[in-house]
Amino acid sequence: MAEHEHVRVAVVGSGFGGLGAAVRLRREGVTDFVVLERAGSVGGTWRDNSYPGCACDVPSHLYSFSFAPHPDWPRSFSGQEHIRAYLEHVTDTFGLRPHLRFDSEVKRMVWDTERLWWEIETGNGTLTADVVVSATGPLSEPRVPDIPGLDTFPGKVFHSARWDHDHDLRGQRVAVVGTGASAIQIVPAIQPLVSRLTLFQRTPPWVLPRMDRAISGAERALHRALPFTTRLRRGLLWGVRELQVQAFTKHPGELGLVEQLARRNMARAVKDPALRAKLTPDYRIGCKRILLSSTYYPAIVRPNVDVVAGGLSEVRGSTVVAADGTEAEADVIVFGTGFHVTDMPIAERVVGAEGRTLAETWTGGMEALRGASAAGFPNWMTLIGPNTGLGNSSMILMIESQLNYLADYLRQLDLLGGRVALDARRSAVRVWNHRVQQRMKHTVWNTGGCTSWYLDANGRNTTVWPGTTGEFRRATRRVDLSEYAVLRAPAKKTTAPHENTEVAA
Repeated sequence: MAEHEHVRVAVVGSGFGGLGAAVRLRREGVTDFVVLERAGSVGGTWRDNSYPGCACDVPSHLYSFSFAPHPDWPRSFSGQEHIRAYLEHVTDTFGLRPHLRFDSEVKRMVWDTERLWWEIETGNGTLTADVVVSATGPLSEPRVPDIPGLDTFPGKVFHSARWDHDHDLRGQRVAVVGTGASAIQIVPAIQPLVSRLTLFQRTPPWVLPRMDRAISGAERALHRALPFTTRLRRGLLWGVRELQVQAFTKHPGELGLVEQLARRNMARAVKDPALRAKLTPDYRIGCKRILLSSTYYPAIVRPNVDVVAGGLSEVRGSTVVAADGTEAEADVIVFGTGFHVTDMPIAERVVGAEGRTLAETWTGGMEALRGASAAGFPNWMTLIGPNTGLGNSSMILMIESQLNYLADYLRQLDLLGGRVALDARRSAVRVWNHRVQQRMKHTVWNTGGCTSWYLDANGRNTTVWPGTTGEFRRATRRVDLSEYAVLRAPAKKTTAPHENTEVAA
């Protein structure tokens, strides 16, 4: 990285959000930007999560950019290796490599109130930027619970997002902690290899069959020859999911039929009434993310698998102990315990106009105007920010909506002219957040009777969007300047240092 480098836009992260932002910048004619990536390759969560069985639970043709359709997806639900290859393909197709800065983890970024730019310290040098786009994503920092005695465990310990591929699990006694989206893929993949698998289940998930299949050569040939068929397929997948949204957001009672399907799915594979009772959730389906798997239940009924109805509470040497006192011996502990979603570590590294970190500003809970702009952090935008998550569709749809907002944000800066910045008004952030939280009250995520990673430490749902993706796209189509304070660089002779001139938009 060049010394004293200054760019118009610095994008942090090279997953779907970061690469999508880079493509959109180039398409808007912005070439003065860098993509800061802490690792040595692109891919984000699809680079980091390479555990056995890792795959997407959203159909492939919907889990891809609308501006980069891929006619050659091999399966209806693609595996990690295919999604990562797709992101590498996007990087090359759109000429993004000159903009990439690998091994450049952001250590700290500070807003300069006089110069109206961001000072960014990375693991590979420093730079400044007029605008920062944070695309680190909510699934980037693994969460490992603080378990008493874990440091005494003599075997291997790793998180699903940091899989140790050098360690052979064959013939090993493995404890898997957690029953979320990663764990239900890991368990069927490793069960045939291990001598004993102990699954620590704090809360059972609702599981529906995963209707996965190979996409035939004829289908792929059709998509290559007639590109509109790929768009049509994507549109149909999108439409079905849009129709499902009201059941999640307004009428959770309508999910009863889906719950019956999940119960039948379990009953087909799990014949033991006691085990079935242990695996049956006590909350409304949809309150936690509905998981898709056709191999999870068949795997956990195998003779070498034990399901413990309780989380891991203690480790005593090679003995793992559950909350109910159940003990088991293990050679390996795999944590499938999720990520820092509502307390993203990047927030501790961002220092705004008032000298406070984003984490300090968000002590009472994450909130951002239209999921993008936080008050007191001028020219800083986040992708997949507060209340932009989805419970039943593709996050790529939300990312592309936010890219529309980013594009218009930059256009507004150009129209205003000069050295200028936009800072979300606190009143606008409050109004937006209040509306979102009012709508959230009636959703299954808030009324379904569960505790999920959608909720923050205060019990507020700061993660999920309580509407359709179409609604969100309309809400982020344009930047409303009345929701922002316009900041201009102070006059050198008449304005005191560090004092901005605020102009009502």
